[in-house]
Amino acid sequence: MQLSEKKDFSRPLNLLMLVMVSVALLCAFYFQLRFFDLPCPLCLLQRAALLLIGSGLLFNLYFGNKKLHYGMVIIGALALAAVAARHIFLHIVPGDKGYGLPFLGLHLYTWSFILAVAIVIGVAITLMVTPENATPASDHKPLIQHAVVAVFALLMVANLLSTVLECGGGQCDDNPTYYQLLK
Repeated sequence: MQLSEKKDFSRPLNLLMLVMVSVALLCAFYFQLRFFDLPCPLCLLQRAALLLIGSGLLFNLYFGNKKLHYGMVIIGALALAAVAARHIFLHIVPGDKGYGLPFLGLHLYTWSFILAVAIVIGVAITLMVTPENATPASDHKPLIQHAVVAVFALLMVANLLSTVLECGGGQCDDNPTYYQLLK
């Protein structure tokens, strides 16, 4: 079997990771809108890192696998892990209930750290199972890919608008309780 005939698993793996990032952002927005649990500055940094990860995955899906795109994903995942770890360590002291509401027993910043590790592992697996000179079977992009990308793009815009509403034109509050531009 020639290299060009080998199956390229990068598209479904990139799509799966983009779904994971989108679900994380959707959960964050659900907590923000349903429980009025406004994101703190560290939460906003985690969202920015998620957007960088998602952008790299989106570029892979639409422009082909490139080292630059995977670099964006890995840098985003490392930034997400660093900020989430900082957030975890801020609330690790006994008696501290943490910031925000827990989801399935863990706070969103703990889930962010787990997601960052999963993304790095996902990129490693993608790079290991994708043949070096593999060409995609076709340029046809499935409907599910367009749907996931549309949801992610909507989440990018929603995050930008939400952050501007929350922080206004200046520094965000450490413990936000209201949207500065809606005050």
